[in-house]
Amino acid sequence: MRRLPPLGALRAFEAAAKHLSFTRAAAELCVTQAAISHQIRQLEDWLGTRLFERRGHALKLTAKGEAYLPELASAFDRIATATVRLMEPDARPLRITVLPSFASRWLVPRLEAFRALHPEIEVRLDSSADVWAFATERFDLAIRSGLGKWTGLRADLIARETLSPVCSPKLLDGPPAIHVPADLRYVRLLHDTPRQGWQRWCDEAGVNGLDMDAGASFNDASLALQAAVDGQGVALGRLTLAQDELRSGRLVKPFDIALPNDFSYWLVYPPAALNRPNADAFRTWLLSQA
Repeated sequence: MRRLPPLGALRAFEAAAKHLSFTRAAAELCVTQAAISHQIRQLEDWLGTRLFERRGHALKLTAKGEAYLPELASAFDRIATATVRLMEPDARPLRITVLPSFASRWLVPRLEAFRALHPEIEVRLDSSADVWAFATERFDLAIRSGLGKWTGLRADLIARETLSPVCSPKLLDGPPAIHVPADLRYVRLLHDTPRQGWQRWCDEAGVNGLDMDAGASFNDASLALQAAVDGQGVALGRLTLAQDELRSGRLVKPFDIALPNDFSYWLVYPPAALNRPNADAFRTWLLSQA
């Protein structure tokens, strides 16, 4: 007969140890911070040893906690893999959460090529910028913008991002005409988040005197690009998202000055996700497209 600690407490420990935070562990498991704290105490009492050192608000694993974590994480990975293999004959749809701007401007226009290559795989996209928790098993893969570091997850680079002014070709000749960066002071600037991107580009281009508080603001990069296509102003375009419009001529770059963005686009997933052939096939296709 196996002598096992409470499984709920084990999940709480694995999440808290991975994040070194009861708060983030609670968010991952969709419970309260108090519940995580209670389950950790329950596990430590059951084991008869301390797993964490608490120093004010800081959390650190003890030597025994550090030894316990990889063994436990490996066991959970094996359980996840066995579960996926059991469910695979049911042809469960591949569930992917994608940033709205990346979905509309980059992924969806290319998705028919994946369907043609793998007609047997049903893909379900969730267009959302919300934080996700793979522990809920709601999603198999995620496409997010960031620095490429998500605790406990793997991340494959899809595309590095650069920023450059883009506009409709009909805006170039004006009036007012746009010939040099200083001419931007006479046209409407289109902003997405974060707004300081225009200031950074102006610093790079040596442009002064632009009113950064003026212009139209959008909470999604895709909306700013669409406004630029419609001739509403000049957007500081994310060039990865603007690829198709630039190729077709619906958008043009009035200047060659481009600014590297700190954030890039990544395919993010738990290590066990690629045990699903459907997820592995999508990853292989996506990176070939990138």
